[in-house]
Amino acid sequence: MISPLILTNVFTIGPVAVSAPVVTTWALMALIGGGSFLATRRLKMRPSKAQATLEMLVDAIDSQIREIVRVEPAPYRSLIGTIFVFTLCANWLGLIPGLEPPTSRLETDAALAGIVFVSTIYFGVKNRGPLGYLKTFAEPTWAMLPLNIVEQITRTFSLIVRLFGNVMSGVFVIAVMLMLAGLLVPIPLMALELLTGAVQAYIFAVLATVFIGAAVGEGTEGGRG
Repeated sequence: MISPLILTNVFTIGPVAVSAPVVTTWALMALIGGGSFLATRRLKMRPSKAQATLEMLVDAIDSQIREIVRVEPAPYRSLIGTIFVFTLCANWLGLIPGLEPPTSRLETDAALAGIVFVSTIYFGVKNRGPLGYLKTFAEPTWAMLPLNIVEQITRTFSLIVRLFGNVMSGVFVIAVMLMLAGLLVPIPLMALELLTGAVQAYIFAVLATVFIGAAVGEGTEGGRG
């Protein structure tokens, strides 16, 4: 089992080495982007099964955003939906022989958590204004300012550690079982990994929504657009 802290370089672009997880991530992004384009280019009033499934997914994401942020979901749908779909597909890649899920690498999880961190600040400033957003760090009193700043940083690290730990542990267990017991015995574990991957993607997307909701605040003008 290759250490998750060691990267295997596939090729280089000038002085920049491109690792295997990066290539896998690029391929996954291309597949998701291409699939999304094909699924949405010919939408109909009487939806096909594929369109109906896609609409159910969008409705579920919208409903989750409304429940957590309590605003209209349109400004946040693309971000939360993309995070969920990418994380879900990335988690499930480990079930394909020879492929390693990008989310089993710290670099990918750190990038996802970084997107959430930057998005939280962006939506907070957009909806509250720069001063209004900064004032949230002094709530409920100015004495909480250092703790609120530390919380903003530590919860980003918690996203990284949670996703990395759960996905990497699943990959490790399946790999060990394959080495010890052959191909058929780990099948129940792989089925469980399907569920675990879905749950972890859901939790990551929900936490991202919670963090953005805390920055935006309920019923702000920008959130109703």
